[in-house]
Amino acid sequence: MLNSDNSRQKSPQQRFLFILGVAMIILFCTIAVIVVFFGDLIHLDPQKFPQGYRIAFGIVLIIYAIIRFFRILRDNK
Repeated sequence: MLNSDNSRQKSPQQRFLFILGVAMIILFCTIAVIVVFFGDLIHLDPQKFPQGYRIAFGIVLIIYAIIRFFRILRDNK
């Protein structure tokens, strides 16, 4: 998929870790979207977790997912 060198195949362990890494990126982005946009639907207490904190937490999760994405790209080469 992201590997341009098709002459060498990945080991099953490398494939599994790649798929797990992509799944974690998707999970972090999904959690960020749910916390920011659907916090009321999952009954987050506005007194304990105000809107500003929810947005900050979502941004941190998205930044972390981006960092993981670039690490996967770098390690995949």
